Amino acid sequence: MDDPASRDALSAPGTTRHAGRPSWLSRLRRVAADERAMPARVRAELRARETSAERLIGWIQLALVVFFAVLYSLAPRAEGAAGFNFVPLALAAYFLFTVLRVALSYRTVLPGWYLVLSIVVDVALLCGLIFSFHIQYAQPATFYLKAPTVMYFFLFIALRALRFDPRFVLVTGLVAIAGWAALVGYAILPALSEMRVTRNYVEYLTSNAILLGAELDKSIVLLGVTLLLTLALYRGRQVLVAAVREEAAASDLKRFFAPEVASSITGADEALVAGRGEVREVAVLMVDIRGFTRIAASLPPETVMAVLARYQGAVTRLVEDGGGRVDKYLGDGVLATFGAVTPSATASASALAVGEGLPALFRALAPELQALGWPEPLRAGAAIAAGPVTVGVVGGDERLEFTVIGDAVNRAAKLEDANKSVGSVVLTDAETFALARSQGYAGTPRETRGQVAVAGLDGLRDLVVLA
Repeated sequence: MDDPASRDALSAPGTTRHAGRPSWLSRLRRVAADERAMPARVRAELRARETSAERLIGWIQLALVVFFAVLYSLAPRAEGAAGFNFVPLALAAYFLFTVLRVALSYRTVLPGWYLVLSIVVDVALLCGLIFSFHIQYAQPATFYLKAPTVMYFFLFIALRALRFDPRFVLVTGLVAIAGWAALVGYAILPALSEMRVTRNYVEYLTSNAILLGAELDKSIVLLGVTLLLTLALYRGRQVLVAAVREEAAASDLKRFFAPEVASSITGADEALVAGRGEVREVAVLMVDIRGFTRIAASLPPETVMAVLARYQGAVTRLVEDGGGRVDKYLGDGVLATFGAVTPSATASASALAVGEGLPALFRALAPELQALGWPEPLRAGAAIAAGPVTVGVVGGDERLEFTVIGDAVNRAAKLEDANKSVGSVVLTDAETFALARSQGYAGTPRETRGQVAVAGLDGLRDLVVLA
């Protein structure tokens, strides 16, 4: 059935009759829309890369103009060149413009109009140098059409590819074609009246006659190279945008995971799935603030979060400096592991050394946290337990978590709770302490307690009070 609404939709401006096959213009618009939809920090990173690319382009242009100036000063002037020589003036003017461009690129982000102006100046310089052959050698304008200098247009077009922005490559190519068309037009007009146009290729090469097909070929090649580079950079731009977005995501990922975990995730040969793991000998450190829930209930949310950020940040630095990695933050608690992410032969010794340093850290943090609004001196406890645990990935298809599972994790949590009944700040069990001793730990415990019942653990335990 012929549906008028369907006919209207198909005939509407900007639509295509090939469903699922958007035009190249719509794809360019989609890329631009995707970039605008990116988070501000990702767009800032992309702009920073573009700014760096513009600086590189400026330095290459400066190197090129210096190279040609040195080459021109060393090489003798070609025979037959008796007319006015534009080259030194053109090179000097272009040198000053390029120096200004490089200086501005370090002071500010060059606006689009300035980059287009720079492209016009590049092409104008080259067109001026080509045109100068007509004056220097006192020959008809058709003479400069055979100059190999036209090939430098490709250099300027390719130079714009360093920015990975197809728009500027396209603009450079179109401006170059326009410049070359102007030169050809200037040469053709008098040639038509003087009958200098020929279809003989030999005559074209050996005289000042003009072969229209040859000039058309040059324009076609310029246009072809421009369009191919534009298409390549359009595809490359998509890859660059995706890479910047993924790099930002990977950078954020490292703030949620230990660096080694983040690297294993981003560098994995295969997609990570739940259910994979391995057993390792690990030491687990559990840290917790006393009375946190009661105190936090009476404080503004911003105060609670500021206190947590300062406290957990300090504990995390101490753990990482001691060779451990924070597995997760449990409200006001910190669960850290030693030897889980990267196997360690001294996991227990390292964990006890960090545990020994926690009381001093708590004392140092107390006045800072009170200044942030915590109403009483910081009271916190910690416990360490060691043993074999399963290290791996858990979760569902849409959300995964790297974690440790095993008896040592449970013991660390129960021992930390036991600090309250024991009256200690840092606690461990005799098995973990003995293992740490065998790994080189030389600390002296404050006291030991034999055969203590620990809530949540079976049987009686020999405990070691570190502080």
